[in-house]
Amino acid sequence: MTEHVQKPKRQKRIQVNILIRLVISMIIALTINNLLITLFVKITRAWEWDWFRDLFPYLITLLFTGIFIFIFLALTRRIVRDLISLEQGLQIISEGNLNYRVPVMRKDELGRVAFNINLMAERLQQQIEKERELENSKMEMITGISHDLRTPLTSIIGYIELLRTNSFQNRDEYTRFVQNTYNKAIHLKKLLDDLFEYTRLTSIDTHLDLKKIDVFQLLDQLIFEFEPLAQENGISIIKEIGNPPIISFIDSEKIVRAIDNLLMNALKYSVKPGTIRILMKSDPKQINIGVENKGNPLTQEQEDKLFDRFYKVDHSRSSEGIQTGAGLGLSIARNIIELHGGTLTLDHKNNIFKFTLTLPLEQP
Repeated sequence: MTEHVQKPKRQKRIQVNILIRLVISMIIALTINNLLITLFVKITRAWEWDWFRDLFPYLITLLFTGIFIFIFLALTRRIVRDLISLEQGLQIISEGNLNYRVPVMRKDELGRVAFNINLMAERLQQQIEKERELENSKMEMITGISHDLRTPLTSIIGYIELLRTNSFQNRDEYTRFVQNTYNKAIHLKKLLDDLFEYTRLTSIDTHLDLKKIDVFQLLDQLIFEFEPLAQENGISIIKEIGNPPIISFIDSEKIVRAIDNLLMNALKYSVKPGTIRILMKSDPKQINIGVENKGNPLTQEQEDKLFDRFYKVDHSRSSEGIQTGAGLGLSIARNIIELHGGTLTLDHKNNIFKFTLTLPLEQP
């Protein structure tokens, strides 16, 4: 609405600007013309000649026209120069030099045009850089998927080949080959599930199945199921999750996925033996769930990339007893929380990693 209101005003200002120059040119031309005529008549006797009086109207018209054109061109010279500068700038930008910027030397409409040309070039440059980053991201994604899927698939093919050719010494070795094949197949399925879940969460058509859920009961059940796996890997659980009930409208399936990803991340990268603290508190506006563990230090660059898709830190940090994923766990968790209108952040101090999940609290 504001743009439609301002457009006629800018158009009038341009018209008035040109009209002022026309009027000024005319006034100056008339003044000079009259002075020259008066001076000419005073210093000559040509006015007494009949042929001069007959020719005089044509001479005065030519003189006035010449003076008017000269003065008008002089007054509009800067505008023409700036228009040429704009044209040259557009030519340079259109040839692909998006780093070029048109000089902004005016504060009128031409100055706005120059400013908008520069703004257009800057946005085009940003768009091209963004598309280049997306293209690189796609290539990295394809490379990451290929690598992550090829590793368990190669193992599955290897074990099946051993079973197919009866390359086992006894029943125990046969059973071990079958179990390893099964484990690798489950790992492969988890990688594909992560990839599918990430694709679904980043789709514009993603919808949440929101229901009234007791978040305390949900988290307590998750911890109960997680404790045996943690104990197998030398990790003890410290539970500080407050008092029930804590009711909110959430997609329980997706929230379970997000919290489970945080718990598995803490388990993979905890110093063993060690502990994982799980905290929850709420206020009238929000629910905060924290997962805290002690791990090996990260550089600032590694910390900044933790939530990037397909990013995995050095495999030497991961638990040998837990299969590595596709690097999508934290990215999936953040997408789920943001779809709920919440946040997922990391606080890293003195090798203590604390992921804090914040959800808006909706009272029933």
